[in-house]
Amino acid sequence: MPEASAVVASSESGRKVTLGTQVYAALSQRLVGGELAPGEKISLRHIAETLGTSVMPVREAVSRLVADGALEVSPNKAVAVPVMTREAFCELTTVRVAIEGFAAEQAAYNHKNSDMAGIAAHDAAFRRECEAAIPDRVAALKANRNFHFALYAAADLPTLMPIITGLWLKIGPVLNLDLRLSSQRLAIGGAEAQHARAIAAVRARDGKEARAAIKQDIETTAGLIAATGRLAR
Repeated sequence: MPEASAVVASSESGRKVTLGTQVYAALSQRLVGGELAPGEKISLRHIAETLGTSVMPVREAVSRLVADGALEVSPNKAVAVPVMTREAFCELTTVRVAIEGFAAEQAAYNHKNSDMAGIAAHDAAFRRECEAAIPDRVAALKANRNFHFALYAAADLPTLMPIITGLWLKIGPVLNLDLRLSSQRLAIGGAEAQHARAIAAVRARDGKEARAAIKQDIETTAGLIAATGRLAR
């Protein structure tokens, strides 16, 4: 990420995007994708070196993520991914069921035929890892995230996507930790079956069934995570 200026042009729209915004997007992607675990400390200098920028835009991005509740700063100024409490996890699950279930329902009504190819491709990538003798957990996390976001984007409600991203900024690290510590999660979680159910419902433009599939997907995964006892009290 070259730092020739504090502001760079977006190749997609021509509008100006600050380096802080670019770093925010990069860090958000890591949180949403489960690349960071609860309690993991974040080195601003290391992030800056990784992204090829100075510490200043990293500090700006971290401040925004702290405001989002996706990162926290301790009294000694250390930056870390928050540890999820059981109470917060249950609340987050309730909100996800409502918001993401609604997105799936709207996707069934509003999707274009061209949306289905991407959704199906991400589902196939996730299924391969579920069925593999030795699954690639990083690939599974990525495919799962991509499936959900492609499905929700098919709802064609742009206002909805930042809301869902905000929820995943918090849940991503928890999903990462769960999958990292449990080699059987992909085999026993049943997520792929619910993904297939959701795809069939969207194709049939059955909003109620699509919502029910995503609801069960979220709640089943949440139940397995809660049962591990790894969530903070």
